Amino acid sequence: MCTTEPSPSEARTEPTGHRAPDVSEASAPIVSGEPVQVADGVFVIPDQRVELVPNVGIIVGEQAALVIDTGIGPRNGGYVLDQARRLAGERRLYLTVTHFHPEHGFGAQAFKGAATIIYNRGQRDELRRKGAAYIDMFKGLSAAVAAEFEGVDLIDPDLTYDGQAEIDLGGRTAVLRTVGPAHTASDQTVLIDDRVLFGGDLFETRIFPITPYFPPYDADVDGAHWITVLDQLTALNPEIVVPGHGEVSDVSLIRDVRDYLAYVRDEAGRLRAAGASADEAAATIDKDARARWNTWERPEWISFAARTFYDADPAG
Repeated sequence: MCTTEPSPSEARTEPTGHRAPDVSEASAPIVSGEPVQVADGVFVIPDQRVELVPNVGIIVGEQAALVIDTGIGPRNGGYVLDQARRLAGERRLYLTVTHFHPEHGFGAQAFKGAATIIYNRGQRDELRRKGAAYIDMFKGLSAAVAAEFEGVDLIDPDLTYDGQAEIDLGGRTAVLRTVGPAHTASDQTVLIDDRVLFGGDLFETRIFPITPYFPPYDADVDGAHWITVLDQLTALNPEIVVPGHGEVSDVSLIRDVRDYLAYVRDEAGRLRAAGASADEAAATIDKDARARWNTWERPEWISFAARTFYDADPAG
């Protein structure tokens, strides 16, 4: 495992003291509730806007079913597996995750032997490189979060792919595509029948995009490419868009997140060129973005996004 990943205290605090969102008083990160059908054969267990709970996808075809994301730890993974089995019966199961972060994939051990687990190669490598440190970091967030890591094991996938993979579920097709680096080094989208798009934390509903920029410990987020990815996803014009967190939406969600990131990019570049320091640029962007997107949650991430773009190579 990489030894240069953030410790809990280091990961939650930037060098200048800007802190990531405090979830110490949040509800326990438990996946719960009934799957909701958002399209034919496409179900989502909604996150109910609970911190560190993802929207979980279950796609059921005639011969097989695909699960997208698991929640944190074996308890959540077991619950998701039970829901998938209830919907899929004896059909073959597949599991994939949108990216390696703990709330999206660290329940995978419940699926070992019960499903074929498939990640892109970058996800597998990022899990191996950063997984143990992220467990330590997340355990430090709160006692309720730490409890979900009890007995957690990091599970390698059964299959990996490069670029793109297609899973025929029987009358329903899932296309897995590597699109990172963006939110992480190895983000993946899942497109069902050219209609329903699962994008993980590339976009979230009424939440400022999470930019895990903690140099020198973790700086794999790529804001410029993230914008490019959102342009590409918008061009697909999916009918239904399932974010990593927040309510299911449509393609307008992707445009909204793209516009925000482009604003931060442009403002960070302008302020840097005008001689503003990183702190000054982050403070200015933070103030303006809070006013402009005043219905969005977790504004603590604005300054991280500002620094991501401020520190980027202007020529890149």
